Amino acid sequence: MKVEAEALGAIGDHFRRARLAARLTQEQVADLAGISRPRYRDIETGAAAARTTTLINIARALGLEMMLVPQAMVPAIEALLHPETEDDRPAFSPQPESDDDSRPHR
Repeated sequence: MKVEAEALGAIGDHFRRARLAARLTQEQVADLAGISRPRYRDIETGAAAARTTTLINIARALGLEMMLVPQAMVPAIEALLHPETEDDRPAFSPQPESDDDSRPHR
């Protein structure tokens, strides 16, 4: 049950941060998602679980999209989203183009 509580808390925290960034109230998000404000509050605080369709509706109300990721891929995705240092960035990370004179001019 501890893992489930942590997951519920993490989902709720993501929703809360997205809601605050969008400058929406819990009531507004609940209305957009088609649920009651107390129900939304319980989901946002991690006090209650919700059906997948409810989570999708909340996410979309907040301008987010949910997706399922195989558990085996979670560590790799976490590493991409939260690199420990600047040196830990993936090799395929886009690099800004420089305006040096080493490129051939046309």
